[in-house]
Amino acid sequence: MAYRNGQRLPLDERDGSGPTLRLSVNPRARRLSVRIDARAGEAVVIAPSERALLQAVAFARTKAVWIAKRLAVQPRGRPLEPGQVISLRGHRVQLEATPGAGAARLVEDGTVIRSGGEGEAYARRVENLLKREARQTLEERTEHHLRTLGQKPVKVSIADTKSRWGSCSPHNRTIRYSWRVIMAPPPVIDYLAAHEVAHLVHADHSPAYWSVVERLIGDPKPYRKWLRDHGGALHAVGR
Repeated sequence: MAYRNGQRLPLDERDGSGPTLRLSVNPRARRLSVRIDARAGEAVVIAPSERALLQAVAFARTKAVWIAKRLAVQPRGRPLEPGQVISLRGHRVQLEATPGAGAARLVEDGTVIRSGGEGEAYARRVENLLKREARQTLEERTEHHLRTLGQKPVKVSIADTKSRWGSCSPHNRTIRYSWRVIMAPPPVIDYLAAHEVAHLVHADHSPAYWSVVERLIGDPKPYRKWLRDHGGALHAVGR
């Protein structure tokens, strides 16, 4: 059986049940490996070539118990509500309610988000504030990296994606970011902006592409690891 890059298939091949495996080819990989994508709720099987995917899938299926346990302990969703503590640019922020239906705002030196409304209306106001903060920061960091590379302006949009932190379309010069990255520390946010801007130079993830990323922010591995380790918690906020 031949597998292809990006293909998804069930971990249990007998009845198609259980977690999903997503196949990924990385020419820079030196060995077969499996990692957990907490955002998408699936295991990613990594091989250096498509030819090696067959062996990689077999390897992943020997790790079925480990994969199931890791996916079972992913963070649970929690609505945005008064009393909750969330993160904003890597710092703890307390959510508080205020009488009336006023928009959410940052107060007390940015350590508190105070908003009017109740239930879903309250959550929507807080989420809108986080989206505004995300747009402001990501547009700023995007512009910074564009200037460094001598690139023309792009259109930036903010979304709530489940499987990607960002995406770049070089042909129409648009970059889309997940607003949830605003909860991450600033170096991680900056890495995401650099990651997407670098795709304007190289649309793939080749060594040449990663050299552009490194030119912009240095070694990206710590920031990629942070997103792998903590991304699930960010995606659980407000769900």
